[in-house]
Amino acid sequence: MTQSIGLASAWDKPNGTWVKLTLRNAFCSGRVNIHLANSAMAELPKPNLGGLEALLAEASKSGRAPVESWNPPYCGDIGLAIRRDGTWMYQNSPIGRMPLVKLFARVLRRDADGRHYLVTPAEKVDVVVEDAPFLAVEVEATGQGRDQRLTFRTNVDDVVAAGPGHPIRFELETSSGGLKPYVLVRGGLEARVNRPVYYELMGLAAPSTEHGGRPGLWSHGEFFELRPENAG
Repeated sequence: MTQSIGLASAWDKPNGTWVKLTLRNAFCSGRVNIHLANSAMAELPKPNLGGLEALLAEASKSGRAPVESWNPPYCGDIGLAIRRDGTWMYQNSPIGRMPLVKLFARVLRRDADGRHYLVTPAEKVDVVVEDAPFLAVEVEATGQGRDQRLTFRTNVDDVVAAGPGHPIRFELETSSGGLKPYVLVRGGLEARVNRPVYYELMGLAAPSTEHGGRPGLWSHGEFFELRPENAG
């Protein structure tokens, strides 16, 4: 039986353009057919780095898909994956349409089992994530010391200010012995900081007398020490 699930709502309204994501031949049937109601989505402008904090304030005025409150049945693995470089895949082929990737990202969820899922009010399917689901591709730093604020943009245009509720953590990169920074975006979903942004962050790192002179990053009153989270 063919199902049609519309997800159009206020959180689907970028720049005043309604966007509708419809799933036909629902995930549970193993066949997916995606339709974008407005192709103008492909022409939406990218956020301006110089106005990241203003964009964050504007984004906070609109709601998001309430994926945490949805409890749909699990429908298995249909071949969705996110590679380490942030590329979304469907059955081993890249999803080349960025508007579609952004819509998928809006209904991505990480559950208590540590796995990632694409969810609608009626269905939940696996998304295999090689590293983190998002990449932090830009950062804007304002202020200094304790007053510093670090605002990130992800590859799917989420904008997040590091600090309370959005911590930065570090993992040891075994191949190089260096650090891999991650910033929490929402609901357990993280963005791994890409290499150019990593170098920017290292340039902003400074020792803190409040933390024994150890180096780290201040953002919105929180100090994030430069060491792997599993270090003793």
